[in-house]
Order: sequence, then structure tokens, then C-alpha cells
Amino acid sequence: MAVQFRFSNLIPPELAIDSVSEAADALIVCARALTTSRACPQCGTASSRVHSRYIRTVLDLPCSGRKVQLCVSTRRFACIASHCRQNIFAERFGDDMLSTRARRTARLECLVHHLGLALGGRPAAGFAKRMMMPVSNDTLLRVVRRRAQLPTEPLTVVGIDDWAYRRNCRYGTIVCDLERHRIVKLLPDREVATVESFLSSHRTIEILSRDRGGGYGQAGAKALPGAVQVADRWHLMENASAAFLDAVRKSMRDIRAAIGTTTINPKLLTAAERLQYEGFLQREDTNAAVLTLHKDGVPIKEIARRLGHSRGLVRKVVRGLRADVFRTRESTLDAWLPDLEAEWANGCRNGAELWRHLAARGFRGSLRVVTEWATRRRRAEQATDQQLQKAPSARTIARMMTIGRNHLTKADTVAITAIETGVPALNAVRQLIDRFHSIIRTKAIADLDPWIEVASESLVASFSKGIANDRDAVGAAIIEPWSNGQTEGQVNKLKLVKRQMYGRAKIDLLEARLIGAN
Repeated sequence: MAVQFRFSNLIPPELAIDSVSEAADALIVCARALTTSRACPQCGTASSRVHSRYIRTVLDLPCSGRKVQLCVSTRRFACIASHCRQNIFAERFGDDMLSTRARRTARLECLVHHLGLALGGRPAAGFAKRMMMPVSNDTLLRVVRRRAQLPTEPLTVVGIDDWAYRRNCRYGTIVCDLERHRIVKLLPDREVATVESFLSSHRTIEILSRDRGGGYGQAGAKALPGAVQVADRWHLMENASAAFLDAVRKSMRDIRAAIGTTTINPKLLTAAERLQYEGFLQREDTNAAVLTLHKDGVPIKEIARRLGHSRGLVRKVVRGLRADVFRTRESTLDAWLPDLEAEWANGCRNGAELWRHLAARGFRGSLRVVTEWATRRRRAEQATDQQLQKAPSARTIARMMTIGRNHLTKADTVAITAIETGVPALNAVRQLIDRFHSIIRTKAIADLDPWIEVASESLVASFSKGIANDRDAVGAAIIEPWSNGQTEGQVNKLKLVKRQMYGRAKIDLLEARLIGAN
């Protein structure tokens, strides 16, 4: 069925078209209001006495790739109420059609608002220009700010976390409604007083999900003493793994003794390894000086002042976290070691040839990595009295001790077995971390207190002390269905919006874009 097209369909329904003309790149529509009277904005009395008229020019939605410019004949009315001080007033068209002093119709303003929410200022301005809706980037941001509306629903379950304006320099706080899956507020910092002030204004909050760092727990306890605080389960699992890695780093001397790498012959080292070994000897001198002062009871701050080192470095030495000889990292070659050993056993001893064979199978590492491995392997075969055995890094050892034995090579299995036999304290810590992960996964809240008691006497005593200090929140994380994972996802969205605006957006604009997008 054919539909008859009318120009009246192009403009808001409360207007009537007087004429339509064409310009170079626009349609000019002259229109007027259909109603004969308007209400006075001061007293509300309807008046039909027209005092004068003027032309109000506004933009409307484009038509067929051309701008539409409305020239609305706007009337001035004389108020007929004798007691009203508003003698003359201009007619209003309503915020749903054309707001007071607006230069765009409400439907075009809505589209501009959504462009600003989705793209920001400059990208949205370029896109609007191609859609024949010319608007500046500053105007887009003003519209986003002006139309921003904070959620008014009462909060019951919230997640709170920090986010970085600039990493390690300045941080803010994000608050999310976990029931409705939306952001409700951005706070300018993560100070206890700021968070406490916000939480105090929302007494309906019953559950507060947070991480274990910062002062969020303290602010929640002060502002909402009756609310249930829930620690983030992902951070609990990650912190447990980090505690095990620290235990491995503290045990590196015992690990090297267990796998027979206590003696280092500099003649068997490559050039890069020789530089690392010389750095290790310098670190050992620093460590000895720090530990001597620490045994004499000198505080960490005073040790840093006397020796000229940072407090962070002194703290690492005191905790035994600077014991690696080579400080090796996981290499791109690790997954290809079985293939290299097979080629080596078949008689291929040239580093370049070995690299070409691996590259044909999909290896993306550099030639230098393979040639250094070949050099080290060749020197190890030539050494008869002192065979070079290089201990893996602490991170590699931690990974091999926590994954299944069927995923390890025979050499790695032998090394891990030697470590578990020679360093029983580290093996006990691995079992403790496995038990903690199992408690989180199986929600075995009854096993938490016995675990804390046993772990307090192990290499992860500091981690167990933190769990004990935050016992209620950790227990709630085990049994409650809520967690802070959703808040972490909202932080990721916030980072995307912040980087879209080159990190220059103020907090009110970030908040307007994030909340408006929901």
C-alpha cells in the first residue's frame, strides 16, 4: 500500500508548515504553532492576546542527506492577569519538542546526546558533521554534562574499587550497583573520609563488596557498621599465589642447594650471564651490609639513610627477596626445549641451523636466543669437572610446583622433586596455598580458621596475618554470592572512556558518559 509523503511529517507534530524552500545544502522550513493561546510562565494564566512575533531559527533532524532548518514564527503574548508582573512573554513549545532558548529540537538534542556519550567530543563532532548535523565538540560535551542524571534508586548491594587517573600518581574511586549492573558514582579520590561521606548518605546499603587494600574496609566500618563487607574472591586467589611466589623467592638459596647449582664457574657463562653474575656479586655485598645492620636492631628507615638505598630495596633484603643469581625470566624458548634437545641429540650443533628448523615449525623467537642456548649447551658438554646447571627463576619454579606433573618434562619433574625433598618448608607452603584455593572454590568456611592457625607458622605468615585481620570479609567472600568482579569490569569500561578522551576529561564528564551509557 502506497504511503503519501507530506512535509508535515518532517517537523514536530505541534507545528504547521507555512513554506518550504531550498538553500545550497539545507531545507528551510517556515513553521508556526497550531495552538491559539499559551500559558504565562509566571502565573500560568492562558492568554490569546498576541503582542508581536519574531523568527526563531533552530535545527532539526536531517532529511535525505541535507540539513533541515526550522524558522519558527514565535509569538509574544500579553498576560491578561492583572496581578501578574510578567506583562509580555514569549510562547513556550515544551521541553519534549523545543526547549527554552534551545538551538536544536528535542529529538535532535537527544541524538547529539547519544553521540556524545558514545564517542566523546572530537570524534562525535566529526561523525555528526558527516550526518549533516554540524555541532562542535565543546557543544557535544556541554550536552552530555547538562543531560547527566545520577541514579536515584536506593542502593542495597554495592561494589567499590579504585581506578587510576594516572597510575602510581593519582587515584579515584568507583561505586557500582551490583544488583542493577551499573555505575552510580565516581569519587575524586580514595581517601577514607571521602568514601565514608558517600556511604553515610546511603544508609540502605546492606552488602559492601571491596578488595582488601586501601581504606575501604575502614570507611565501610565507620559509615555502615551493620553492613556485611565482602572481600573480592579473585584478589584472594591472586594474593595467595603472590604469597607463594614470595615464599619461593625467599627460598632461592635453599633451592639452588637442592638442585646442585650453588657453584658458578664464570668461564662457563655467556656474555649476558656474566654481566648478570657480576651484578649478583654486587647485590650480595649490599645484602650483607643491610643484613648486618638489621641484625644489630637498626630500623629500616635508618638503614636506608646510612647506606643511601631506598626503603623498598632495604625491605626486600630484610624479607629475603633479593637472592636470585641470574634473575631469569620465562623465555620464548621454553616450549621448544624438547625439540632443541632432539635436534641436538641428532647431531645438529649449529645455532643458526637449529633456529631455521624451529622457525619452520612456527617458532617466532629471535636467532640470538637459540644461539645462546647452543653456546651454553656446548660449554656444558665440554666442562668435565664443573657442569653448568642454571637454576630456573622463582616465577618458573612457582609455576612448575603448582601445575600438574603430567604437564612437565622429565627434567623439570626431576628438578621439582629435588626441590620438594630438599626444601620441605616450601613444599608445605604449596600445600597450604592449594588448601586455601580449595576453601575458596568449595566454600568450606569451617576450614578457614584451622588454615589460618597452621599458615601463621609457615613462610606465608604475613599473608595469613592479613587474612586473620580481615576475617569477616574473607568469610563473607566464601559464603556470599557477591564479589567485586563486576566492579573490575566497570573499571575497564572507565579506562576505555578515559583513553578515548586522551586522559583529559574531568570527573564530572567521565561520570556523565559512564552513567548515561547505562
